[in-house]
Amino acid sequence: MASEEELFASVDALLEEGPQLPPPSERARLREAAGITQARLAQALKSTTQTVKNWENGRSEPKPPRLEAYQRLLNGWAAKFPTHGTHSSHGPAPLPMTPPVPQPQPAPDTLTPPAPAPPAAVRPRPASPERPSRPGTAARRPAARAAEPAPDPRFPHGPLVVLDGDGSAYGVDGIVLDCPATTVPELVEWTLVESGLGAPRLHRNGKDSDPLIVLTAAAAVRLGLPERLEGFEQRRSLRLPDDHPVVKEVTKAKWKLTRRGFGPWARVYRPARTGQRQCVQLAVLSWDALDERSWPGVQDMEPADVARVLGIYARRVITPRGSTAVSGLELMTALRPPTRAVQDKESGNWVPGHNPGSLGTEPMDPAPPEARPEHPVAQGWKGGFLNEEAFQWVRDVPLLTDEECLLPHAVGLDLNTAFLAAAARLTVGLSAPDHFRHPQFNPKIPGSWFVDLSHIELDPRLPSPFTPTGERPTGPAWYQTHTVAYAQELGHNVAPLEAYLRRETGAYLDPWHDRLKTAYVDTLADLGVTKDLTDTEFLTVMEHHKETDPALAAVLTAVKATVKGGVGKLREGPQGKHYRDGERWPALERPTWRPDIRAAVISKARVNMHRKLVNMARMTGLYPLAVLSDCVVYPSPGASPLHFLPYSASGKPQPGGFRLGPGPGLAKLEGVQEMAWAVDLMEKGYNPARHIKGGDAVLDEGE
Repeated sequence: MASEEELFASVDALLEEGPQLPPPSERARLREAAGITQARLAQALKSTTQTVKNWENGRSEPKPPRLEAYQRLLNGWAAKFPTHGTHSSHGPAPLPMTPPVPQPQPAPDTLTPPAPAPPAAVRPRPASPERPSRPGTAARRPAARAAEPAPDPRFPHGPLVVLDGDGSAYGVDGIVLDCPATTVPELVEWTLVESGLGAPRLHRNGKDSDPLIVLTAAAAVRLGLPERLEGFEQRRSLRLPDDHPVVKEVTKAKWKLTRRGFGPWARVYRPARTGQRQCVQLAVLSWDALDERSWPGVQDMEPADVARVLGIYARRVITPRGSTAVSGLELMTALRPPTRAVQDKESGNWVPGHNPGSLGTEPMDPAPPEARPEHPVAQGWKGGFLNEEAFQWVRDVPLLTDEECLLPHAVGLDLNTAFLAAAARLTVGLSAPDHFRHPQFNPKIPGSWFVDLSHIELDPRLPSPFTPTGERPTGPAWYQTHTVAYAQELGHNVAPLEAYLRRETGAYLDPWHDRLKTAYVDTLADLGVTKDLTDTEFLTVMEHHKETDPALAAVLTAVKATVKGGVGKLREGPQGKHYRDGERWPALERPTWRPDIRAAVISKARVNMHRKLVNMARMTGLYPLAVLSDCVVYPSPGASPLHFLPYSASGKPQPGGFRLGPGPGLAKLEGVQEMAWAVDLMEKGYNPARHIKGGDAVLDEGE
């Protein structure tokens, strides 16, 4: 008999099923039988001709409320124009319908945009024989998502467009808008008044995302911007000078730029008045707004494909607001807004108040050992610093056995988004640190502990879990709570000498983890890497998954970069050659400048890695050759992880060790090389985990 859980799952699956449209070819047949053009159908459905074309060739699917309207029309046509050979007097059975989804309402304390003006004109993008060809992306029908958010009527054209030099603005779902603007102020006015662009808030107490306009090189020139900037190789210095004509145009039109000025990512805004937010974000492709490391191949794509990549990212993660690192940090705040609406007891008015579980609105200085050495609170501090970083360890060559050296292969395993996995259910401090002398260790309190772990002796074939280098500590040092708790887990007594602890705690990163995990898993699934694959199938699919759809592959890379970059931004350092130790730098004014939270994530990730290394040694007798952050290299009798990963007699992966799979914290194959290659690198003092993927990679200077 089925269990209650199984029955509920079956019922939920039925509830998630929406209207089923006929195949794309049948949609086109019905429209043609009715004598209706694609342009006329697009006009009736308040859409674009290109979007209708996409529906009829399978590139995309309609979404509510157009889905229900399109469904109703197809039902009517199907009754009038049955397929050849249908003799039923009643016509085909009507297709199922679903009620419209109610739209979310804004929270009372947040700024709301003005009532939208009639949306900008939309049109299909005609083919242009004069346009130079650029690498495109393969068309792929996205997998259906049960939790697809309902469209917001305030933003009918999505979160962003990519503007080309002829005024064509390419948006999500194949939409193309006509943008008549020839200056930046005109572009900003068009965006806010006519475009229908933007995205709803990710949290009821948050703010809607500002519309994003991405400029191609031709669009930049059309608006009076240089195609490239001087000093392009020095990315941090990229910005227009204050006396540039475009900057003067913006100022003359009474718009403002942020302190960053007009660079690859520029914000043009006016101070909010009467609850109305007026801000547009611009990104210039030819100024390297989309870093190749985070957005591989996107800069060279056609504008429509760039819009597709950024649109998927915007819907699954957040509308890009700068680099993926900046977007990762902004996502934390968007999901945990610092304020919420509270009612003033005296006046009865709604006013902003602290949102529990958030980091608040004011920056918070760390404890001295948690700070960077150049931080103002660390000046004169001689008590040492927290050194919670990812592993960079290589086993000593004399500790290799003859049996290991005679194995034919070195196999690298990479943990999927290890920092993201560490962020799950991670308790961090929310309040300022308090200082304690000789405290009793409590693994549930986040903070920094000064404790001597040098007496703990572990197997020399494994890295020490207490230092990034894997070397045994030489005396007392500062550690994050997870590192000290792991020493206790290994059976050792810990006696902290002092600590900086936080009384108010919470799982601040939980919603950030959940959203990025979903984005990562869903994008992998769209590339054919699903959780129901066997380990053999998983390894096979992973060999070529990025070739399936370059656009989705770029989204996947961007999601991973968002995780690492967001964590890194929590401890962002000073920039500029004129900085002097002890001075404050701009990042310190953010409530999200929290090196202690970064330390907690990395400490937990490193402990998770070491725990798996210990379990692998216990279950298989194998010891790693090297570890680099989330990559570990093992000697192997075969060229596949299947030759050394632990499995039960029934063929299931043994819990506790490394397991293959697409989820965060699970492993994938990073690379395979000959064992002699790995030993040679180790003898030269290099880390084979850094080069296992490419084999012939150029060795980093001073590695």
